[in-house]
Amino acid sequence: MDEHYFTPSPATEDRRFPLSVRLAERDLELTSSASVFSGHGLDKATSVLLGRLDVLTEPPAGGRILDLGCGWGPIALTAALVHPEAEVWAVDVSARARALTVENAARAGVANVHVAAPEEVPGDLEFEAIWSNPPIRIGKPALHDLLLRWTAQLSPQGTAALVVGKNLGADPLARWLGEQLPDREVAKVASAKGFRVLEVGPRR
Repeated sequence: MDEHYFTPSPATEDRRFPLSVRLAERDLELTSSASVFSGHGLDKATSVLLGRLDVLTEPPAGGRILDLGCGWGPIALTAALVHPEAEVWAVDVSARARALTVENAARAGVANVHVAAPEEVPGDLEFEAIWSNPPIRIGKPALHDLLLRWTAQLSPQGTAALVVGKNLGADPLARWLGEQLPDREVAKVASAKGFRVLEVGPRR
């Protein structure tokens, strides 16, 4: 079940199980567990985001890419595989999710993933890209706070890609982001399977 995926310490038993998934054109044998987001496979929204990396602004070589709300690690692992020279940060409030991402990065053979709790990320660290399937179900106030906190750590040329369900408020969220970040363009760059991919552009 996913109902505890945004809590720091899920009460459910940490039952590990194998997870076969294809990321960045590679078949991987990973590990997952109960009470992490979409623990039994790649969810539709994340699949849409990872399937449309071609429309996103290319992060600079050697830049920092943030996976915000990493779960068991699909976005962070993809970023690390596609951009092996990048410094990838995988951030999640869930200690269980972070442990799985550490294990799965080792299983995938990537060494450029830094896994951290939100409070462990230096406030002055800048990111050249944020790729995220944000936790919409934490509620609008908490989601807004989350997005404002992390977009504030984008470098001037940095961009943020967010995948959000149309029925979960993707269009209003795009408008709100545009109002909150007037020095950056917010655009809908892709749409598939009922989801929008929003991109916050570089500072103008």
